[in-house]
Amino acid sequence: MADVLIIDGHPDASSLCAALSGSHAEGLRDSGRSVDVLALRDLAFDPILHVGFREHQPLEPDLMRAQQLIAEARRIVVVIPVWWGSMPALLKGFFDRTLERGWAFRYLPNGMPEGLLAGRSARVIVTSDSPAWYLRFVQGDPTVRSLVRSTLKFCGLKPVDLTRIGPVHTSTAEQRQRWLDLVRAQGRADARRLPSLQASGAHPSGLTSKLRT
Repeated sequence: MADVLIIDGHPDASSLCAALSGSHAEGLRDSGRSVDVLALRDLAFDPILHVGFREHQPLEPDLMRAQQLIAEARRIVVVIPVWWGSMPALLKGFFDRTLERGWAFRYLPNGMPEGLLAGRSARVIVTSDSPAWYLRFVQGDPTVRSLVRSTLKFCGLKPVDLTRIGPVHTSTAEQRQRWLDLVRAQGRADARRLPSLQASGAHPSGLTSKLRT
């Protein structure tokens, strides 16, 4: 089991997101944390939730393993690019299939949602070609709001830290190296304030026992 799970949501293994995922993992490991990196491009699964939440769609082995990794982690890190004001279809399909109702969240009798991934923190690292001020104040930050508020916090993860990287398309090699150094340093800092699984003596929310076999 790993203290931290990094979800690389970029389809391209040669992308900046993939490099940022590796650099952040290095920083965490430098401070003694165990890390799993889950590159969604390497998983075999159908990203389409064919009948919505009306009935259970059996999980492929890779998604069952992904649930296991999420259940075991203390912290979830998601690394993605901003495309068309949203997350890549690969990550959206992964969330649609993996964050199942009754496993990642549920609705209480009063109709209010309850996040079942409580007890975990998160970090979101987003890259973009547009400057941060444009995404926030002109577009209304749709990607971050959807991912942080409507997905991670909805499922109980908090706090959720945010790292913005960009603009990427005009960046130099020196700038990209500074970004890699930044997320590595953030990994070291995050590791120092993260309690270990061994110290807690239990999995957050007891999710491991709820996994389907």
